[in-house]
Formats: sequence, structure tokens, C-alpha cells
Amino acid sequence: QLQFVESGGGLVQPGGSLRLSCTTSGFSLEPYAITWFRQTPGKEHEGVSCISVSETTTLYADFVKGRFTISRDNAKNTVYLQMNNLIPEDTGVYYCATDPTEGWGSCRVVANINEFDYWGQGTQVTVSS
Repeated sequence: QLQFVESGGGLVQPGGSLRLSCTTSGFSLEPYAITWFRQTPGKEHEGVSCISVSETTTLYADFVKGRFTISRDNAKNTVYLQMNNLIPEDTGVYYCATDPTEGWGSCRVVANINEFDYWGQGTQVTVSS
């Protein structure tokens, strides 16, 4: 059973920044493509960003392009989501997830988190003045 742990959320003012971290308990993240999802109030999950195993592919939802950056540090067994210029609409619970069958050079940003096999408990991000 793959177990993810998300952290780094919090309360931030509009225009502020947060860096979310996704790590694991007891196994290496290195062989897995990772997708960040979020669930905003009153909405279903939405895909935010992803990074492939090879790091050659990174994708972003249109609503975060230019503001969020995904990266991975295999030495620290962590995938990061740097979120800048946050807006109130970014408020929600953020999750990292994986589909172990994803290819080495690919990843997906899709709406349905249930297309993925494993995700964590999430970290709350609140953007408010």
C-alpha cells in the first residue's frame, strides 16, 4: 500500500506564496509520476499539475499556469508544488496522487482523482485577507 503525506498548507493572503510537499511513508517516490489535485469548496476534484518520473514532462492546468511550479527532489524523496500569486479561488485541500502504471516520460492532469490508485489525506490551503 503506497501512502502519501502532503504538507505545507496554511493560511495566506492573496498574492502570497506557499510551497506544498508530497512525500511518502516507507517507499521511494522516484519510480512514480506524481499529480497534484485539489478539491475546492463546492467542487469536485480538479487536476492541478503533474511531473513525470523522468522530470522531462511537467503539465499545468490553465488556471495555475504561470503561478505554480512543480518539481521533484528524489534525494529528499519529495515532490514540491510552489504556489505563487495565490488567489482566493485557490482555496481548497490539495492532494498528491499516482498511477503506478504511468510511463517513465509521461504524466496526466485530469479531473478525476479516481483514475489514480493512491493519494494522501491532503493539506488545506486557505487564501484570504
